[in-house]
Amino acid sequence: MRTVYREKMANFSHDLVVMCDLIHEQLSKATFALLESDLQAAEDVISSREQLEALQDQADSRAYNMLLLEGPVARDLRQLVSGLYIVQDLARMGQLSMHIAEVARRRHPKPALPDFMHADFARMAAVCDDMANRMRQVLLEFDPASALQLAVDDDEVDALHQEVFGKTTRQEWLGTTVQAVDVTLLSRYFERFADHAVEVGARVVYLATGYRPADYIPQVKDPEQARLINMHFETLERQFGPLTDDDA
Repeated sequence: MRTVYREKMANFSHDLVVMCDLIHEQLSKATFALLESDLQAAEDVISSREQLEALQDQADSRAYNMLLLEGPVARDLRQLVSGLYIVQDLARMGQLSMHIAEVARRRHPKPALPDFMHADFARMAAVCDDMANRMRQVLLEFDPASALQLAVDDDEVDALHQEVFGKTTRQEWLGTTVQAVDVTLLSRYFERFADHAVEVGARVVYLATGYRPADYIPQVKDPEQARLINMHFETLERQFGPLTDDDA
């Protein structure tokens, strides 16, 4: 019985990785569409909506089937429920890439970004791309160090987002009002993409692997890194509640 359940869980985990791969592809193409004013790349992202929805429906159906028929408890239930939340995060990340592609398509053949904003978005997109790669690694390996690194990467995206927002609100803004609106929205899309990647990492660390600070932090030799990791764990406990002995 448990062998069948584990096989179903493995299939569900595979669904998450497949979704992650599609989302990474969507982000890459949406970024290319934005930075290079490439209409075909934008169309490819937008037309992948049905594929993303099909993967989401498959993952959701598999998870709900296990909830209804397998009666998971304790740690298994925590993993399954966390997986359902991860599906939602991944789906939202895909939708954000579609929003980016839609802006690029709407402004084509003109670029959606003013030339002087190109470097900011190229960097923001590069960090988000790295986060998508790291997120896949986290889903495959359940590595808490990599999962927590997502929060560090997100700090850079947040800083870039604030910098971009500041530029659009200054009196010396050199672009048009329409460009200011587009830039603000696009920056928000990348920032939210990164936020959802952090959420995926948080759920993997706390809900799927069952790691607690006392289990993991002694392995960290750098005191400052240990302090930051402990801070992240405390945030997770406030959000999701303490991990009980039955869950470990």
